[in-house]
Amino acid sequence: MIEVRDIRKSFDGKEVLKGISTKYEKGKTNLIIGQSGSGKTVMLKTLLGVHTPDSGQILFDGQDYALLNVEEKREIRTEIGMVFQGSALFDSMNVEENIAFPLKMFTQKSDQDIKIRVQEVIERVNLNGANLKMPSEISGGMQKRVAIARAIVNNPKYLFCDEPNSGLDPKTAIVIDELIQEITHEYQMTTVINTHDMNSVLQIGEHIVFLKNGKLVWTGNSQEIMHTENEDIIDFVYSSDLLKEIRNFHNTKKI
Repeated sequence: MIEVRDIRKSFDGKEVLKGISTKYEKGKTNLIIGQSGSGKTVMLKTLLGVHTPDSGQILFDGQDYALLNVEEKREIRTEIGMVFQGSALFDSMNVEENIAFPLKMFTQKSDQDIKIRVQEVIERVNLNGANLKMPSEISGGMQKRVAIARAIVNNPKYLFCDEPNSGLDPKTAIVIDELIQEITHEYQMTTVINTHDMNSVLQIGEHIVFLKNGKLVWTGNSQEIMHTENEDIIDFVYSSDLLKEIRNFHNTKKI
């Protein structure tokens, strides 16, 4: 679990995160949503340690990150897996080599053990037969699977995903959502997903944090978001006529 306590962050005198407190739960898909400029990207980067908060606490399973020494912080970082927007694969490496990269960088595993582990995650994300292909030779959806495999190859406690469906068609995006959720449950990771994809929100939003103007204004899950009376959520999530019809349909069924 990751706990955030009254986090504040400013840039050039402008406060971007305004006293946010929440918990990201283990074994659940925790989503951060909000409009552009809401602070969700800064929030994700602050959790990752890219930005240092001006005040407040970030606790990884009870450990206050700011109070850890250099070695303890390094240990936390080795327990983090990251799926970047656009996958961020190494163009000069094949699928196997991309996935093996964290193991070679951060562990003392033998080449044989690395090969075994890489094959395990290749099978887990359904990439059999693509081992020696280069990123340019596979589809966007397959590239995202490689990125997920690379993120989980070191058995992380914490998985961060930045817009994991960016650039994917709706059908492939659903498959990627389901894969992330399955892996989260299977490995009991604390998964935090920064997204603007409402299909993701409704499909895998087990714990959703909605930010507006740097403040946390709503927390709930995919079922609760369908019936909320929070005007900020309604304006954001149900911006299209189709989604408004879906919401009205669900509310009618509830009645």
